[in-house]
Amino acid sequence: MTKTLVFTDMDGTLLDHHTYSFDAAKPALNALDEKNISVIPTTSKTFAELQPLRKSIGLDGPFIIENGAAVFIPHGFFKQKPTGTVWVDGYWCKSFISNQKYWIKLIDKINADFAGEFKQFSKMSVQDIQDATGLDEASAKLAAKRQFGEPVLWTGSEERKLAFIEAIKERGAYPLEGGRFVHVSGNCDKGQALKWLAQEFQKQHNCKVRTLALGDGKNDIAMLEAAHVAIRIISPVNPPPNVKKEEVYTSTLPGPEGWNEMLTQLLSL
Repeated sequence: MTKTLVFTDMDGTLLDHHTYSFDAAKPALNALDEKNISVIPTTSKTFAELQPLRKSIGLDGPFIIENGAAVFIPHGFFKQKPTGTVWVDGYWCKSFISNQKYWIKLIDKINADFAGEFKQFSKMSVQDIQDATGLDEASAKLAAKRQFGEPVLWTGSEERKLAFIEAIKERGAYPLEGGRFVHVSGNCDKGQALKWLAQEFQKQHNCKVRTLALGDGKNDIAMLEAAHVAIRIISPVNPPPNVKKEEVYTSTLPGPEGWNEMLTQLLSL
């Protein structure tokens, strides 16, 4: 028996880049649910942000937050306690990096060198977050509740951004560029988290696991390359991520329309 798992980015992939709607993906979501295929949000979003989202979409399984910083597995989802997890708010949590305070202190060390060229997420007001992301007030408040990495909204030149990324790397961080922010955190990515969770499924169910991953940005590359099947969702704002892999598909439609299009085709939904 082979178990299929679908790992998906949220913003710009399952959710529309501008409206955050997932309506166009509902036919595929319903078909996956009927076939008992787990859809695993794999996102830069926070734990707090994902709770209402998972509920509205109808997803009650595991999820991966903050670009692979941690995997959360609902109690009772697996028969046994997953390897290397701790109990957090009703979930088994597997974390891969240090908490947010560590990365804030690291950014503080190079703040003076790049003064006025970026905004730190933890120092942005709710209104600032709304302006940068297009989120409503309630969603922006949830986005502010980060546990692991620290996003940076770059306002300087592209050349200086590369210098900032290099400076933060020299101090031991592993920055990731998302659709809007540079995420400063540790040696974690969506790909590592995908592999860990896929192995846990394999062990708990004693079966082979086939993974599909869908994403639209640079911070999705590790996840797309780690999956058996990579699906690039075209974006209205970014070129498709450069994925070094044999089996790569690219949607013809953006966001949830492309999500629905590709999974309907590839899984014969």
